[in-house]
Amino acid sequence: VEFGWPRRNAFIQPLVDQILYKGLERFKHVEIRFGKSLESFEQDEDGVRLELESEDGSKSVVETSYLVGCDGGRSTVRKLLNIEFVGVTDSTKWIVIDLHDDPLGVPNSYFHCVPSRPFVSIALPHGLRRLEFMVFEHENEDELCSESGIQGLLSLVLPHPEQASVMRSRVYTHHARLAASFRKGRALIAGDAAHLMPVWQGQGYNSGIRDANNIAWKLAAVIKGQATPDLLGTYEDERRSHAAAMISISQLAGKIFSPTNRFVAAARNFIALALNMIPPVKRYVVQMRFKPMPQYTKGAILPTKAGAKEAGNSPVGRLFIQPKVQRSDGVVTLLDDVIGPEFAVIAWGVNPAVYMDAETLSFWKGMNARLVEVRPTVQMEAEPFDPDASEMTIGDAEGRFHDWFSSQSAGSVIVMRPDRFVAAIVMPQQVCETSRELASAMHAPYRAGAAVAA
Repeated sequence: VEFGWPRRNAFIQPLVDQILYKGLERFKHVEIRFGKSLESFEQDEDGVRLELESEDGSKSVVETSYLVGCDGGRSTVRKLLNIEFVGVTDSTKWIVIDLHDDPLGVPNSYFHCVPSRPFVSIALPHGLRRLEFMVFEHENEDELCSESGIQGLLSLVLPHPEQASVMRSRVYTHHARLAASFRKGRALIAGDAAHLMPVWQGQGYNSGIRDANNIAWKLAAVIKGQATPDLLGTYEDERRSHAAAMISISQLAGKIFSPTNRFVAAARNFIALALNMIPPVKRYVVQMRFKPMPQYTKGAILPTKAGAKEAGNSPVGRLFIQPKVQRSDGVVTLLDDVIGPEFAVIAWGVNPAVYMDAETLSFWKGMNARLVEVRPTVQMEAEPFDPDASEMTIGDAEGRFHDWFSSQSAGSVIVMRPDRFVAAIVMPQQVCETSRELASAMHAPYRAGAAVAA
């Protein structure tokens, strides 16, 4: 639970979409328009003008400051920006069958890597079961998707396939594609519009969420006047390389899981069985620790000024841990619940504001940053907890902060971005100079009361 939750989770995407959609009700300025398609758009230095068409054929115009195209693999925004979509499409197709009232009931996911018919069995929440079967070139997709065809496939798994409650079935192709650019001017692309990857690692939707996390706070900072539009250029700097890494590992996993050559499959099985006998290796695979974690080496960060070895182990550009913390009123909760979706300057054993001059303090308050002191819980003082305070003290409920800072040689103060990536780490006496350098990397003005015209 390095980040507050298990590293591997299964979820139903439509239910997550529903929660996100419901969450928009919190924002009165958000307007949702269903049944409209983007026909064209044009942009200039002042904004973006979109032409939309409704299902009834009527036209409308929307003017906005920025446009983010999250419109799927066939993205209209990407095509109108004339951005190349580089990569390959696997010739192999798979049929996906989702079942209600899980007729297997066993937990976790299973890969049946038999050359005669590779298939995947995935236990999903809410009593759902997903089965994915490889479709061979000589097979007729219409026949496979028929009632008898589906029952024939299900008979490989179930004793009574005719009794299965089929929710849906469809055939899909694996794509591995990456946009040549994620941004042109005031228009950006994200999610499947920017990258498509085979499903083997279950990272397509997750990668889109990572894109949104990266874009959201940057757009907010620019629109609020906290940073110049140049900050948006760091989106591609940070996200494109990780998306490429996820595509590569998904392609590799597909080659391992689904060879149709029986000799290749036999060699793979022998190696897999041998490695399965080694508990640390088994845990490494089961918990998907081989999945490349995002690590930013350039962008809205301040790399550690150290030797190559120290820089390679630096937390800068990586996700920060999320331990449980104790508030001054005794409540124990996750770090995110205390500091909220803002910047945070977190220091061990000292209030970081103590080492800030007026200019630095003004800068961080202008960025709505939380200034956080972490103490051992035995040193916590019984004082009212103010969730809206810019300066706060929290207790190290599990000792994980202590262990984390003890392992760092670069300093005991970190700057954490709204997306929970570490932007900088320094010693307390370096907070002011580091804040100035980081402000430059984030294209944010550094002077008292400074703001860029939105």
